[in-house]
Amino acid sequence: MRILLFDPFHGAAGDMIVGSLIDLGADRSIVEKVMDSIVAKPVITYVKRKGIHAVHVNTCAHVERRDLKEVLERISSSDAPALVKEMAKRIFFRLHSAEKKVHGTSNHFHEVGADDAISEILGACAALHNLAIDGVIVQPILVGKGYIETMHGKIPIPAPATVEIFKNSKLEIIAGIGEGELCTPTGAAILAEFQSFGIDSISSSRIIAVGYGAGTNETEDMPNVLRTLLLETDTAHYYDEVDVIETNVDDVSGEVIAYVIDRLMGEGALDTSIIPLSMKKGRPGHLIRVICEPPLTTRIIDILIEELGTLGIRCLESVHRFIASRTIEKVSSSIKGQVRMVGVKCSWKNGNLVSLKAEFEQCRALAVELDIPLKEVIRTVEETAWKEIPYRKGQGDKYGSTEHRE
Repeated sequence: MRILLFDPFHGAAGDMIVGSLIDLGADRSIVEKVMDSIVAKPVITYVKRKGIHAVHVNTCAHVERRDLKEVLERISSSDAPALVKEMAKRIFFRLHSAEKKVHGTSNHFHEVGADDAISEILGACAALHNLAIDGVIVQPILVGKGYIETMHGKIPIPAPATVEIFKNSKLEIIAGIGEGELCTPTGAAILAEFQSFGIDSISSSRIIAVGYGAGTNETEDMPNVLRTLLLETDTAHYYDEVDVIETNVDDVSGEVIAYVIDRLMGEGALDTSIIPLSMKKGRPGHLIRVICEPPLTTRIIDILIEELGTLGIRCLESVHRFIASRTIEKVSSSIKGQVRMVGVKCSWKNGNLVSLKAEFEQCRALAVELDIPLKEVIRTVEETAWKEIPYRKGQGDKYGSTEHRE
């Protein structure tokens, strides 16, 4: 397995992450094209920081204040693969949730220059996608100390938004060492989304590549760089952490519950379930359970309260979940004489394809369009997929999936 190890011994920022991945071997032209499509063509140069050669990335972005809707629209319009766009959006949801928690409102992003962050986040996701690795480990991050000037005045380091991102992630930090803001909110959000393995997930491994991403300024105490290592190892275990939200209802119709489930999934919930149960005084009711990533928890709870009028909601935070390696592949299937591209969810183990399932909604649309039974469409697509999709090592990873369903 090919594992990416981030070593933020002097902090992390979006430009440093992009630079380190380019230096590691990500296709520079692909990264530049994605960043150029949304903001401007970045200036990528090789510099020295305390004698270490590193890649420095300047997004050439102006400081713009944008709300989440604007940011998501700009990401959608970028010249990036769908999987890259989805990951970039998840990173901005992390930033959005953190700023809403800190400021009590989220009309605009406060602690990041929106266009600068859009460019860095899309560039980082494009670079990671291009490297086609099997997972990411992030070592403890040096966050720095002191104070920084913001639109709200002086605030302590790490910035409140950065603290919130750390709190809602698996990242570990080293505090009280190093002057200034060494880890930015953007850097923290990117690494929080990238991380898929714990530090102790692998044992022996071999270093096959090293990359250095440069910070903007030279520093006195140590090299202002982010080091990234590409490791090759035999074993590792995928995991992530999710929140499980539950509530009991006994006075809501089935139609309303169905509507709420659709709305929750549309907001980004990973999974929802409805379980019949007997409540106090023999009343029939339902247990509604929602699984989501931590940054979405507050939003999910708000929806449950708004739609169901429930007075009590339970939240099981940071539930450890092991997940299968997966990708979504496209296959060309001939159905009733018509050739169509259909997505197929694939599960992998040690680089081998172990199971697959045709995307239901796409198959349903084809069944209606071609006026043939749905099961015939599904069977044809899956038979084609087993023939077309090669058994290849290194393609089954969490970065190839647009969703994380239970």
